[in-house]
Amino acid sequence: QVQLVESGGGLVQAGDSLRLSCAASGRTSSTYRMGWFRQAPGKEREFVAAISSIGISTYYADSVTGRFTISRDNAKDTLFLQMNNLKPEDTAVYLCAAGAGIDPRSLVGYNYWGQGTQVTVSS
Repeated sequence: QVQLVESGGGLVQAGDSLRLSCAASGRTSSTYRMGWFRQAPGKEREFVAAISSIGISTYYADSVTGRFTISRDNAKDTLFLQMNNLKPEDTAVYLCAAGAGIDPRSLVGYNYWGQGTQVTVSS
């Protein structure tokens, strides 16, 4: 089992930055690919970014490329998402996930999920 706890969300204005963290614990959490997803009210959960187990490969949704950066510190079992130039359409609950599926962008490839942290961007 892997437990995931997100933090760092909040209310910001358009153009501001936020850094989300996801603390992982449990069995061999550092061997999993990890990802960030988000879900806005009334919308489906969508892929944001993912990173391979040792951090060599990263993947991003088109909507966040160039603004968001995913990283991980396996020594501290922590996943990060640096979000710059935030836009109102980035408003959502952000969830981190861990898994070993083939497609890093697919929800079905992740076995473990956190509860999420709310990010609200005002215009």
